[in-house]
Amino acid sequence: MRLKRHLKLEKTLRTIDIAPLIDVVFLLLIFFMLTSSFIFQPGIRVNLPRAITSEMLSEDNAVISITAENLIYYKQKLVTIKELSSLLKGIAAARLPVLIKSDRKASLGRIVIVWDICRQEGVQQVNIATTQTTD
Repeated sequence: MRLKRHLKLEKTLRTIDIAPLIDVVFLLLIFFMLTSSFIFQPGIRVNLPRAITSEMLSEDNAVISITAENLIYYKQKLVTIKELSSLLKGIAAARLPVLIKSDRKASLGRIVIVWDICRQEGVQQVNIATTQTTD
């Protein structure tokens, strides 16, 4: 009798249906494919001007963004000129370089104002972000 029980148990193990398992795996695959396509990177849209002489910066920078509408952002937060001035005092004290990311449609006057504020507050190094052309 003991032998028959063993055979019955072995017989039932052979007939495990894996079709529901495959269905679950496909549903998970579809779920992850659909949800991964909706992940967006937050940020401010800026079309950088092109330059042949641009070079890569490897150190940490304080990034100031100027949009096409001449709005100024620091760390993806909208700031005024007065707020920017007080923020740049702390940046100058920390001796961090400043990177200005300006849209190519932004006013040159706004870029010069930001640059002057950086110099007034004692920032030692100010860079302007560009995209490199391969002409």
